[in-house]
Amino acid sequence: MRTVRCNHIITATLALSLTATVAGWAGPETATEAESEKIEAVSAPVPSPEPAAISPAAVDTNELSTGALETPSTIAATPADTDLNARVPLPAPLDLPPPSAQDVAAPAVTPETPDRAAAPATAQTPEPKKELKAPTASVVATDDPIIGKLREVVTSKSTRIIDRPRDRAAVEAFYAARQYAPLWIENGAASERANAAIAHLAAVAADGLDAADYPTPDFKASADPAALAQAELKLTNSVLAYARHAQVGRVHYSRVSEDIAYNQVVPEPADILSKMADAKNIGDALASYNPAHQGYKALRAKLAEARAKTGETGPARIAGGSVLKVGMQDQRVPQLRARLGVAGDAANTTYDKAVAAAVKKFQGQHDLSETGNLNSATVEALNGPRRQREADIIIANMERWRWMPRDLGKAHVVLNVPDYTLKVVNGEKVVWTTRVVTGKPGKMATPILSETMKYITINPTWNVPPSIINNEYLPALQQDPNALERIGLKIKYDSDGDIHIYQPPGEGNALGRIRFNFPNKFLVYQHDTPDKQLFAQEKRAFSHGCMRVQYPDKYAEVLLGISQPNEGWTAEKLHKMYGNNEQNINLAHPIPVHITYQTAFVDEAGRLQIRDDVYGRDAALLAILKGSERRIADVAVERRETTTTVRKDIQLPYRTYGEARAPGYAREASFFDMLFGGGSYAPATPVPAKKRRTYTR
Repeated sequence: MRTVRCNHIITATLALSLTATVAGWAGPETATEAESEKIEAVSAPVPSPEPAAISPAAVDTNELSTGALETPSTIAATPADTDLNARVPLPAPLDLPPPSAQDVAAPAVTPETPDRAAAPATAQTPEPKKELKAPTASVVATDDPIIGKLREVVTSKSTRIIDRPRDRAAVEAFYAARQYAPLWIENGAASERANAAIAHLAAVAADGLDAADYPTPDFKASADPAALAQAELKLTNSVLAYARHAQVGRVHYSRVSEDIAYNQVVPEPADILSKMADAKNIGDALASYNPAHQGYKALRAKLAEARAKTGETGPARIAGGSVLKVGMQDQRVPQLRARLGVAGDAANTTYDKAVAAAVKKFQGQHDLSETGNLNSATVEALNGPRRQREADIIIANMERWRWMPRDLGKAHVVLNVPDYTLKVVNGEKVVWTTRVVTGKPGKMATPILSETMKYITINPTWNVPPSIINNEYLPALQQDPNALERIGLKIKYDSDGDIHIYQPPGEGNALGRIRFNFPNKFLVYQHDTPDKQLFAQEKRAFSHGCMRVQYPDKYAEVLLGISQPNEGWTAEKLHKMYGNNEQNINLAHPIPVHITYQTAFVDEAGRLQIRDDVYGRDAALLAILKGSERRIADVAVERRETTTTVRKDIQLPYRTYGEARAPGYAREASFFDMLFGGGSYAPATPVPAKKRRTYTR
């Protein structure tokens, strides 16, 4: 093929030289229609390559100028692997016989003619010794029948090889720009590029994906052009699907739960195709769409380990036996040490305090009685998870890694709900960690999201969400008019008919002394709490959705030290601000906060850690991956925003205080009237609905 291309170039060059000499051609003029016909007559015996779309990055603009003409000297000096797809148009030769074989074989090096030297300065000649970058596409001759068939398939409205309409538009534009030169075919067979893509798609199970979702065609050298054109597009479709799934997930998060939200960046189909055309290593180009986070890579390695096990699908089973207590000897103890990651002599058979403490922790994580003794229920729980279940949990967590931003931030916060921990990371190093309390399972679950912390509030006011008012406080007030007063809550009845319940700043405030604000659609945040005793629990899902931090003063010190290190913030300095006035400290450099749901992760010692699926997120995700819905699982589903307003139809005890108007009562009776007595009961028409405050949760 390279010889044919050279012959074509030399033929055209000799014709150019003769044309310039005979016709007195003196510049890079545009060929006339008659001359175009002569070009076709002269060059018809030699197949010429079709031009392909080349990105600006692929070719130095100093090397190829749109008005430049290749002289014989520059042609001879061009490297053998120059991208001829990006050739410069040649002037039309005269209708002369093709040069002889002797002329073609002779070196094509001649001095420039005077007319050539007189060409305008704008027509720059490429430097003969510069080498072009790698071609972006395979070179296909114009008479290649695959081009015609590929054009037919790509432009056919009845063909639906490309699944998604958005992908179809990009594919049509991509191949049209290449003048329908194939991306995956060379010389009537699969190219090295195609074979590399097929090999990568066949091995996607290593990343927790299913190769069946990315079918690859069987290219055959003897296949007819129509079949090859179909195979070309099938591979293109699978590559587009894989890149999309690897970057943002096989399952769209909206199908798992309504309390998950990420601002995902879906790869553009045109960018994927351009990347494939320019890639020197297709495997690396495809792999680059997977998360580069260390947490993801560590799980990928553990998935390989889980699948490499043969025979027993999980770790070696721990045998039954008598209940073990501290000080007892038993042959199962070394196995327990290994299973629970307890340091010490691997041959030590003493059930010591370190082993008992690890067993107690395990019991707490699995809803068992926390005795620290190895009993039959604990042995059964230790033997319960099988390797296949472990692999499934890893796959679910790898999928959730794909939902997250690719750039977590040089400094960022990661809160892992199932592990009930918060970590501050700076420069890929964990600089601080603490325990947290998270939301109760069900409607109070802590949402999964990525947002940005912008400011910290000292002495926050707690504005009670409508959901809590409706579900907890209004029923309590019906039973006891003084219920809110005893816990320091205040009630305000707004002019639009809304009830506003809040708790002023102070030591007993439900938010404690500090609140950490990262505005989000779910209206959740991280904060202090007066209920410090909850941090002693192993499972800490007790809140209404917000996250309570065990040491908020130290947390604030760490964050401010990263954001504005020159201001000298310390926990002691923050303590001096405690009082009854709400104050905000803006972060000079906002810090990303990632609320995650990692039921499987690799700890600092390299051990795989498994946590309970407290909200059922693993179960929901795996059901989609294994069910009939998986075919369309990457398509988002619309979920209506859940809005809540305070109920206005509830009847409460009353007393007459102030001017505020309560629902269902005359103007002289306020909400405080209902709570504290006095005045007279005067039923009235319920307040008409007006514009109300709305909340997501």
